[in-house]
Amino acid sequence: MTTDQAKFIYCLRIADNANILAHRLSAWCGHGPILEEDIAMSNMSLDLIGQARGFYTYAGEVEGINRTEDDLAYLRDERDYYNRLLVEQPDAGDFGVAMMRSFLYSTLSYLQFRALINSKDETISGLAAKSIKEVTYHVRHTSEWIIRLGDGTDFSHQKIQDATDELWSYTDELFEQDEVDSILSNENIGVDLSSLRDEWDNMINEIFTKAKINRPTSNGFQAKGGIRGLHSEHLGFILAEMQFLPRAYPDAKW
Repeated sequence: MTTDQAKFIYCLRIADNANILAHRLSAWCGHGPILEEDIAMSNMSLDLIGQARGFYTYAGEVEGINRTEDDLAYLRDERDYYNRLLVEQPDAGDFGVAMMRSFLYSTLSYLQFRALINSKDETISGLAAKSIKEVTYHVRHTSEWIIRLGDGTDFSHQKIQDATDELWSYTDELFEQDEVDSILSNENIGVDLSSLRDEWDNMINEIFTKAKINRPTSNGFQAKGGIRGLHSEHLGFILAEMQFLPRAYPDAKW
């Protein structure tokens, strides 16, 4: 695998994570528990779409066959998506699940972008520098809600604990790596995700302690495979909805 091939997949992974999580959060537009939170979740979704656009555009440039950000976002099949399984998990209208899903992913995203600011690739470095400002807010916002729910009523505490238990089996996969990561981290373009694990654990533990959430053990089943295009059944439904218009009207222009 060449450096450019690895870089193409690496950028797709970051873009796919942001794109799919943005779609999940966008479903809360008009359905937030309060008006202020409705706006906040919509804004976080827009932030993620902006991040996805930047990395899709650069992935297309690296690939060199004239595929645009829209081509990469809307005209790939399920097995060609490389997002982490966590971001595609449904919340079924459960606000606690939505917050916990975003918190777990955004914490890693914050650490990854912070490291990528030092990337030897100037475009990746620039995209990371722009994105870090947004994900810093995402971590803070979701953290505050998790503490508020966990340290609130007995009912809210149970809901956020249930959300934690439900999503925890997707957390180890956040740090799964392969040849793509090895090539780029060795060339100081990407980041070794394993080097971020301890700090991620510390950030998670700090919020869980304040929220009085019991951290699940990782001894049970841990789902993996998203970076290889192996997904849960939920991604297919997301793409069917998200890709309908571009596939139905392939020559349409905005």
